[in-house]
This record gives sequence, C-alpha cells and structure tokens, in this order.
Amino acid sequence: MKSALKLIIAIALLVLIAKCQPEKHEFKNFITTNGNKLMDGENEFRFISFNIPNLNFTEDEMAFAKPHAFRLPTSFEIKDALTSIKQIGGQVARTYTFPVRRESDTLGIPRYVLGPGQFDEESFKVMDTVLATANEVGVRLIVSLLNNWKWMGGVPQYAGFRGKDREAFWSDPELISDFKKTVEFVLNRTNTVSGIKYKDDKSIMCWETGNELVCPYSWTKEIVTYIKSIDTNHLVMDGYHAIDGNDIPEESINDDLIDIVTTHHYKLNPEEILKDIRTQMNRVNNKKPYVVGEFGFLGTEAIGKISDFLINSEISGGLIWSLRFHREEGGFYWHSEPLGDDIYKAFHWPGFPSGIDYNEEKSMPLIREKAFEIRGLKTPLAVVPEAPLLLPIKTVSEISWQGSTGAAFYDVERKEKGGDWEIAAFNITDASQTYTALFNDTKVEVGKDYSYRVIAKNESGESDPSNEVGPVTVNSIKFIDDMENLTSLYFASGDIKIKSDHDREFKEILHRLEVQPNSFIIYYVPGKITNVTCNAFSLEDAGVLDFSFSANGSDFINLSAERKAFYIGKGDYNYWIPSQHLLKPFEDYSYLKIDVKELSQIGRIEIDYVPTN
Repeated sequence: MKSALKLIIAIALLVLIAKCQPEKHEFKNFITTNGNKLMDGENEFRFISFNIPNLNFTEDEMAFAKPHAFRLPTSFEIKDALTSIKQIGGQVARTYTFPVRRESDTLGIPRYVLGPGQFDEESFKVMDTVLATANEVGVRLIVSLLNNWKWMGGVPQYAGFRGKDREAFWSDPELISDFKKTVEFVLNRTNTVSGIKYKDDKSIMCWETGNELVCPYSWTKEIVTYIKSIDTNHLVMDGYHAIDGNDIPEESINDDLIDIVTTHHYKLNPEEILKDIRTQMNRVNNKKPYVVGEFGFLGTEAIGKISDFLINSEISGGLIWSLRFHREEGGFYWHSEPLGDDIYKAFHWPGFPSGIDYNEEKSMPLIREKAFEIRGLKTPLAVVPEAPLLLPIKTVSEISWQGSTGAAFYDVERKEKGGDWEIAAFNITDASQTYTALFNDTKVEVGKDYSYRVIAKNESGESDPSNEVGPVTVNSIKFIDDMENLTSLYFASGDIKIKSDHDREFKEILHRLEVQPNSFIIYYVPGKITNVTCNAFSLEDAGVLDFSFSANGSDFINLSAERKAFYIGKGDYNYWIPSQHLLKPFEDYSYLKIDVKELSQIGRIEIDYVPTN
C-alpha cells in the first residue's frame, strides 16, 4: 500500500512539474504556397490578427520625464505581445520595418540602421529575441524590410545618407546597393539567442519588401530577386503602396518570384473598404495568395463584417491596425492614432473600459472569435492569467506590477506584520492610467508598515498571488488628481474644462485640465502638505503657473517651484511642452492654489500630506 501511495505521489509530482514547464513550440514547416493559398505543410494557413508596430522598436515611451518616445522593447514586453497574439488566436503578427537613423535623432535614440552598411548590434539583439520568442510561443511573423515613410526612418533616410533626393532611392545604383546591404545583413544574420540564421528561421512567415512603398516595379523586381538569391526558404510579399483603392501592380500579380500581394485600407466607410478589397481580389484572380495587410479605425460591427468577408473569401488573412502590449514598468504602451479621427488608439488585450470610445471591450472578444473562426476552430475559453510580478515599492502611493497577459482585472492585497491579507483594491485594471503607478493606497495609517501582493483575474479564473513586496513604511498619504473629472478640485475660477482629445500631443495622458489665462484652481487636503508635483503642458517654454499655499483657505503665500522641462521639439506629432513643477512647503499648509498666466493643460497633480489627527 505504501509503495502504491509513493508511486501515486511521484506521478502527481511529475505531472505538476510538467505543467509548470513553459510551453515550447517548434515550427515543423516553412510557410509555402499552393496556388492562391498559404500552406503550413499539408494544411491551409489562414489568419485574422494584428499589426504590432512596436514589436522590435518602441515609439511610445511616454513617461512624463522621458525626453523622447523611443526605446527597445524588453524580453518581457516581447513575450507579452506575442503571447497576446497566441491567446487571441491570431497565428501571425506583422512588424513595422527596421528603423533607420533620422537626421533629427538626439542622443539615446536607438535605431537598427545607422548608415550605409552600418548596423546597431544592440538593436538587432532585440530582433533576435523577437524571433526566438516567436518560435517559443508559436506565432509567425511578417517582417517588413523598409518603410516608405519617415516615422521610424526609411526611404528618405537611406537617400539622405548620400545627400540625394528620396525619389532617387528607386533607381540610383548606389542607393539600391545600400539597401541591399541591409537585406544581406538581415537575411544572413545568426540569431544570438537561438543560433539560427534569419533566412533559416521558420517563425518568419514571409519577408515584405517594405511598408506602403511608392516604388516602380523595376525596383521591386530587383529587390525580390536579390532576397531570393540569398534566402530560398521564405516567401516574399510585395509591399507596394496599394492603399485605399490603389491597385496592386499587374506586374507583381504575374511575377512568379513575388509570392504574396497585399493591400491596406483606412477609408471611413466600411462598405467602400469592402468594395476596394473585392476589386483587388478580382484583380489578383486567385493567381497567388492575397493578404489584407492593414485595416482599422473602425467600429466593432465594421470589424466584424470585414472579418466575415475575409473568412468567406479566398483571401489568406487580414491584419488589424494595431496592438500595443504591456510595459516593463507596469501598465501598457499607448498610441493615439492621428489618422483615426481623434477617436482610435492602439488596442490592448483583452480589452478595457479605458477604450470605451472605440468599444475595445467588445471589439477584442469579437476579433478573437473571428481569429479562430478563419482557422475552422471554435473559440476556446480564455487562458487563466499567470501570476503577475509585483515590482519594488518605494511608497504605498506607487504600486505597480508587470501585467499578466490576458488579465482583465487585478486585486491588490495588503497586510500588516503578523496580520492577515486583506483587499486593498478590487477589480482594478492596469489600463486605466498611462505611464504612472497603477495603484495609490490611501487607506493606510502613517507610521505603519505594510506588505503587498497582487492577483490577476479574467473570466476563466484567477492567478496565484504574485510575489510579496514589503514591508513598506507609510510616511505620508498622497492625493492624486488625474483630471478625469472636476470633482477633485476644492474650488476653481475662470475658464477651465476637461480635455480628452489629441492625447498624442500630451504624452498620451487620457484626461487633462485645460486652463485659460487668468484662471485659478484650489486643492484642499486634510493635513499638512509636504510635497507637490504638478505635470503640465504649455505652448511656451517658460513658467506659466504660479503656486501659493494657505493654512486657512483665504491667505495664500506664493512659493517658487522647481521647474523641469522635458522638451526636444514638436516632433512628428506637434508635441506641447511638458513641464514638471516640484514644491516642498515647510509650513502647516492644507490648501494649494495654482494661478495660470498662459494657456495650459494640467495632466496630473500629486499632493503628499500628513493627516491631521
């Protein structure tokens, strides 16, 4: 009996160990074609999924004190992005080219291509991680080699390296040779993580000649021929500028070296998008696989109708624009879409109330349903989220964690030394704020010590608790006004209003208080103010705010703020000037007054105080 019991226990332990091991995925096949179909071995390969333009290069690091928005994604972020695609059922993600150094780049901005035949090793190590993770998770990649546009560097920059006009890029032998150096470097690169050459990596569904390239067929022919001379494993997709009704070139449809053709669609009327897709589908006439490489800025019903058309057609797949993923420091990356009618932002998985303007909570489950439907599969239950990683806690007002892929809500628990765990926050999300701490615990007592843990949840269940962090000593309470509404103000006078548009110009802050000149606002806290932080935006690089304090709400004393500006120009998005104002009053003040001298938008007020007994 004892031997049998030991055997049962041993088997149970082996099962438990197996469950705890991360799932490893090895692709058996390169993706190939059979007529107008993409094939994974003997099976047709179809998909509805997302573009992830930040997958190998982030343009959305909008923390208030960061001078620019560019960084390289971390291993955690890459894993979260591709695991999101896996959970959605997408099978494929499309990257957004290899960034090229721009003339306006300042110190610290990473790029992949630094000049003709010059490449940044640290950046390419990130791409190594992307490919290794794609293989691990089981998601294929469409890898675009060149950008027609300036956003992350592309055609204009390659031409600029040689002091030539951008249009020369398509025909000038020197410029074509420069780009071929990039192609050769990429295809022949040996991945420092996996040891596999890119040209031998099965996670790559195909190479795309570029993004929305306004190029002659002669250039496409030369580049595709060059790619195939180096890489005989992968398909090549023509990245021509077939957008919003522009025709796929007839030459590309009839060229046997070009394996896949693609179109992009952003017309406001979904019926016009469907008409354009039908036109191009008929133009291709089943001669080769056709992929709708980008479509978006659409309501839920429109996404559903276009997806249904793709599912019931001969088209191989469609990719929605776009998805952003969890951020290493907590929360998500955010990206407002300037061309999205000032409504649409990049989607976050699994969908959150913060995306109410574009119906994210309903759109994401619908997209997941269609992603499985095009594969002939029923939509499975959501995966129970893994335990999040609670990050180091400096103060109880700055609690953040690395989000769990697919988690919709979190519970934050706290306990005193020797005490039991209790709920500090219930069903909160990590997508309600942008680039700030996720939770501010105000239900604590100054002088006491607390420890914390976090539990991730979704419709399928909840994770194990995170790691425990603490004890953390409470020295003060923090009052925060994130400008979602006007109710946090004690009093205000003048022309003030809540703004929630053009977020890109304001470091993606979702809500801001616009204050006209000669207006003022007052805050009150029930205790002694010890620190004040005010994050604001203005059109002038100068102090446009005056700060004063009072003990009784009537007699205010002016104090000078330490002002820090984080501005390197308007950039591509017409950025306002961000300034952080820091104050440390030394008297027993409970009231803060802010007088506005010039047009400002205040994004966040933080007031630390010690409660009055």
